Amino acid sequence: MHSSQYVEHLADLVIKGELEMHRLDEALGNSNNATLVRRRVIEKKTGVLLTAISSTILDFEELVGRNIENPIGAVQIPLGIAGPLRVVGDYANGEYYVPLATTEGALVAGINRGCKAVNMSGGVHAAIIRNAMTRSPLFWTPSIGEARRLIAWVDEHLVEIRRVAESTTRHGRLLEVKPFITGNNVWLRFSYDTGDAMGMNMVTIATDKVCRYIEDNFPGAARCIALSGNMCSDKKPALINALCGRGKTVVAEAIVKREASLKVLKAEPSLIHEVNVRKNLLGSARAGSPAYNAHYANILAAIFIATGQDAAQIVESSLGYTWTELTEDGDLYISVTLPSLEIGTVGGGTRLPTQREALSIMGVAGGGDPPGVNAGRLAEIIAGAVLAGELNLLAALAAGHLAEAHRRLGRGLHVGPGRHSREGRQH
Repeated sequence: MHSSQYVEHLADLVIKGELEMHRLDEALGNSNNATLVRRRVIEKKTGVLLTAISSTILDFEELVGRNIENPIGAVQIPLGIAGPLRVVGDYANGEYYVPLATTEGALVAGINRGCKAVNMSGGVHAAIIRNAMTRSPLFWTPSIGEARRLIAWVDEHLVEIRRVAESTTRHGRLLEVKPFITGNNVWLRFSYDTGDAMGMNMVTIATDKVCRYIEDNFPGAARCIALSGNMCSDKKPALINALCGRGKTVVAEAIVKREASLKVLKAEPSLIHEVNVRKNLLGSARAGSPAYNAHYANILAAIFIATGQDAAQIVESSLGYTWTELTEDGDLYISVTLPSLEIGTVGGGTRLPTQREALSIMGVAGGGDPPGVNAGRLAEIIAGAVLAGELNLLAALAAGHLAEAHRRLGRGLHVGPGRHSREGRQH
């Protein structure tokens, strides 16, 4: 660590424009020291003392060039735990505690209540029905005839294209290439199995090499305009993901016993079903929503942040559908379908220390044996947690409890022993 005088000297050089902020890591040869200087620059220029932002266990020597540029510290988000939740699936089989990073009062409590009702009824059953990360490059051709010839050539040379793609990765496998034409434009939607990785970097690198192979070997006129042509579709709401899937397509279901619904959720199954039909189905249709659910994004955001997933992919991961029915016994059947859940247990933010611990809580940190089992287990646990959170919110609306829960847990009215609430009551 450099002396405080040297830090001040370097900060002044940056402020004077004699040293560029983004070159501090290279100039100092140590990203932790560069972070310290960079933070001091911001403090001096803004007059804000960044004591909380500086409080972190992160080693920026490990993160710069992989997870972050120009770091000045870290942001802390409260981490809660829900569960245990009983999940039975193709990969998950047991009771799991679910870590949730959020600043929204009542969210963790609500998911926890949903877990309790589901567990009393036998747990959640989950299944992954499709597993494929996509990348869709866009090619220009001079005519529709040439566009069709390009598609035919790709189909004829799929074995060689698969070899080129898979030469870039140990765990990725090219599953299919689906073409789309608009005028003289051709999108090739490549789908890959990416093991335990979410896989965006993997499929991008593989597809880039394939695009160069096509340009070099296709005996006609075709030019790759963009490696990502928005038919993937990444970090944007898109019906193609809802229909064809991206990442993992996961379904979770449970039959919530009427007794559990009344005792834990304080709501009749018939009323929960009515809320789902009128709110999630009709309300979403009337609003023109591409997804029919109450708050998938709420649960996914908390799990994504806790476990180091790409937070921007909550956009497409939260496109999903909640379905309910009443059984002959008066119980509630509920399912959640997530067509494009994009998650992994290796790569990206999953390697950060706190996020890796959160994954370890669920027993899914790192690569699985065989590859893919950890990501599969995580996907099924997430789907189960989404079901628990969705069930709870529908029940709260059916029973008229939503506003009261947020009044107590979102406005600080429910506080710890010996502390005063905002209304002056002792708890």
